[in-house]
Amino acid sequence: MSGFIAWLEKLNESDGKVRAVLRRSLAFNPGQHIPAFPYIEPFLKREETGWRRDMHYLVAALWAAHWREGRIDAALTLAHACAAHQLKSGSASTERRFISLLDADREQLPHRLRQMIALLGEQSIDFEALLDDLLRWNSESKPTQNAWARDFYRTLNPSKQTEPETETEMETAE
Repeated sequence: MSGFIAWLEKLNESDGKVRAVLRRSLAFNPGQHIPAFPYIEPFLKREETGWRRDMHYLVAALWAAHWREGRIDAALTLAHACAAHQLKSGSASTERRFISLLDADREQLPHRLRQMIALLGEQSIDFEALLDDLLRWNSESKPTQNAWARDFYRTLNPSKQTEPETETEMETAE
């Protein structure tokens, strides 16, 4: 845990316009809205450019857009929040959006995440975990996308997760 969200929460307590500035930054590419610099740059040490910096700006903006006064429910990872929304709403569009998000490249990711976070307005999101996951988004082995898919589908289908294929089933399938 980096403490980034705790940093933002502390800023929010002392400066009433933090969330407004960070929310506004969603209209720009991550790290390009200059009024947001005073709130993010002090936290970023030795990270002047690149993916890591962009993801801090993106997560800060998403946190600000999603923040609600008095939210007390336990924060969920994004995949679990998506699955909870799907179960509650019964809408198949949540799964389509989730798959689209998993398939997002670095240019599409901010837009698709903004849409997904807006959809999950009632869910409490673990933004610290989201930041950690996004920092690994571009890895060739796609650990974040695989973990999110696993969490999403196992939450939707909890009874189908403990039965490994037997050798007989595997041989029959070949």
